[in-house]
Amino acid sequence: MGIASIAASAAQTIAASAAGTSAPVTTINPAEAAHFGALAADWWDPRGSSAMLHRLNPARLGYLREAIDRHWGLDAAGFTPLAGKTALDVGCGAGLLCEPLARLGAAVTGIDAAAENIAAAHAHALQSGLTIDYRTGGIEGLGSKRFDLVTSLEVIEHVSDPAAFIAGLAGALAEGGLMVLSTPNRTALSHLAMITIGEGTGQIPRGTHDWNKFLTPEELGGLLEEAGLTVIDTRGLRFSPAKGFVISDDLKLDYFVTAVRA
Repeated sequence: MGIASIAASAAQTIAASAAGTSAPVTTINPAEAAHFGALAADWWDPRGSSAMLHRLNPARLGYLREAIDRHWGLDAAGFTPLAGKTALDVGCGAGLLCEPLARLGAAVTGIDAAAENIAAAHAHALQSGLTIDYRTGGIEGLGSKRFDLVTSLEVIEHVSDPAAFIAGLAGALAEGGLMVLSTPNRTALSHLAMITIGEGTGQIPRGTHDWNKFLTPEELGGLLEEAGLTVIDTRGLRFSPAKGFVISDDLKLDYFVTAVRA
């Protein structure tokens, strides 16, 4: 878990010095980008180094679809609920979320800090017959463009400045838009599951997580509020021996946050 891509992205233009000059400041952590870039060739292999992401994806997509339908008052039986809408996935990796969003009808942009990931994403989208605007870099490269849906799943725990990262995401969200984030909680359970067991047994590539960088729901909620957003839903992700990863009210392992402009 927590490997949805990497420290990809996101920053904002802020004051660079007391003299008042400004420059783009990125929250990309180069070491994290390199770590995940090295996994790029293996990203779409459900038995490879990103196997955990493949196991997470059904629950993630289910939660996203519910949030989309609820926010825009759509028919849950519709095939293309995002038709006519734009979507941005920040820290997109090789496109495991971008491609389903495109199939749901969105005009999708995916950005990631690792050029290797973007190359793999381009290649897979071509094979899949999908048109997705993939870009290497951070959110500052998007300029003034705004999106109806902004997602960033299992990414914020890898960036160098979470507050700046959230500010960048907020700046990319259109009026009336929807933001969906997910991240591990900083609990004893997440340490045991993701690091002691997950990384210790090789189910997750070693060095993927720094438990001290995990955010609690309260901490993430505070950052969203500071960025001018309102949290409208928080749900957990837990592992069921019978069903795999499922959406839950238990936030101790990993959780989703849905937010809109205040």
